[in-house]
Amino acid sequence: MKQGSRAHAILVAVSLISWAAPVAAQLRAQVYASGLTAPVGFVQSPTDPAVQYVVEQGGRIRIVRSGVLQAAIFLDVSTVITSGGERGLLGLAFAPDYPTSRRFFVNFTDLNGNTVVARFTAGSSGFAEPASRLDLQWSSGLRYIVQPFANHNGGHLAFGPDGFLYIGMGDGGSANDPNHLAQTPSTLLGKMLRIDVNVSSGDSKGYRIPPGNPFSGPSGLPEIWSFGLRNPWQFSFDDPARGGTGALVIGDVGQGAWEEIDYEPPNTPGRNYGWRNREGAHDNLAVTPLPPAYLPLTEPIFEYDHTWGQSITGGSVYRGAGDPSYRGRYFFADFVQGRVWSIAINPATGGASSVVEHTAELGGGPVLGNISSFGVDATGALYVLNYSLGTVVKIIMPPGPPTGVRFVKPGGDIQ
Repeated sequence: MKQGSRAHAILVAVSLISWAAPVAAQLRAQVYASGLTAPVGFVQSPTDPAVQYVVEQGGRIRIVRSGVLQAAIFLDVSTVITSGGERGLLGLAFAPDYPTSRRFFVNFTDLNGNTVVARFTAGSSGFAEPASRLDLQWSSGLRYIVQPFANHNGGHLAFGPDGFLYIGMGDGGSANDPNHLAQTPSTLLGKMLRIDVNVSSGDSKGYRIPPGNPFSGPSGLPEIWSFGLRNPWQFSFDDPARGGTGALVIGDVGQGAWEEIDYEPPNTPGRNYGWRNREGAHDNLAVTPLPPAYLPLTEPIFEYDHTWGQSITGGSVYRGAGDPSYRGRYFFADFVQGRVWSIAINPATGGASSVVEHTAELGGGPVLGNISSFGVDATGALYVLNYSLGTVVKIIMPPGPPTGVRFVKPGGDIQ
């Protein structure tokens, strides 16, 4: 849609009405693991269904086996990173061929505060080999991405159904993207990146550009997949292996007014999600107008204002074995308020409808705390990370239909 368009099908939280859903079995929360420090990522082991890895912001990757935090550390990079605020060890992704290659990738801010995406290899012991580290070399020639400010690092990374590595980059920080970087083709900041890391061990760069990446030359850098992100804190793919669509769903943290969810159908490169020209589905009036890199701008499928929360944590589309009426619903949260919701997404249109709040039934603040991330285990079950209490909380699905408090626009759900 074009910049400034109001003809969008978005569920706008501030204008919604609510009613109590019929009494039925509710979601519930169960503390799955504890003893962690500032957890920001939960990743299922690709080789053992009983094992998950938890990323601690301070620089360690911890092992959880059958809900028990292990003493041994999978990887410790605490001495080579800057941690605190929005910096630290921020992401982990295992290569699709990890059972044979033993490769995995992490995203962290280095001692100078710049973003590094590094490849490691796990040894025969099952633990990371620190000497295997290779920092990916970007088209700038540098093995890091320069961060002009301390905030908005993004940090999440994940492999898509296409086998390529996606990396969410924030706009470089400060407020209102003062250098208009999310709309600047010559920087990786404020973008979603996509790279092919299935290269030989002798490839010193560590990746190549996959076919289909839409930008090169003056139109942008070849690693860029999409433009216009502010601080994409957690994104996920609707898992085709579990009946999902393969769509990319991004939680993008807002500035002073709106938090948003962006939806990208499979194989849809080159979208511009609008920041800093737009915050959510609204013109950003706090900045001097500068043109976007290109049009049209793609509106979010959902937004909520700061009466609901102040910092979105992107989640996952549920595709587990629980109640079928939850399947296909996207679960997400707010870090500041510790609230959890789900929405229905129409895969044919990308439209959102029927947002349900689950905070109270999951135990609220004492259980959820500051929710920093979602995760999915080998069965498709959902988990949230309580950043403040250092716990992993499992969402237990009921046998009945979704409950809680539902919100729709006056006149009915948007389809």
